[in-house]
Amino acid sequence: MTCGRPARESGAGTTLMAGVALAALLLLAGIVLFVQGSVAASRAATAADLSALAAADAARGLRDGSPCMVAATVASHHGSRLTGCSLEGPSGHIVRVQTELDVSPVLPPATGQARAGPPPSDPDRKED
Repeated sequence: MTCGRPARESGAGTTLMAGVALAALLLLAGIVLFVQGSVAASRAATAADLSALAAADAARGLRDGSPCMVAATVASHHGSRLTGCSLEGPSGHIVRVQTELDVSPVLPPATGQARAGPPPSDPDRKED
């Protein structure tokens, strides 16, 4: 025994601090993965929104090209890929798209969905 402490407690503080540091690193890694997933989900949703809007313009003839091809092009410009595209409605002017964005090997792909088209016609609305 030295200095009134038993020898068996020698180095216990080092082990405790190593455990605390490991727990802090694991917590930080979890937070980083959560933030990365949130950012990817936002990017996938943005790509889906913009792809649907561009495809709806193409479906209405306001832009050249096939609606789904236009949507795929816009999605790829935003680092995403188009996984689904369908035309809906009686005139086919409503477009529904799904996008996917790979983030990291640890996380599953982020997905986004959007629907766009002309505003619904309201028979009660009075023209100015």
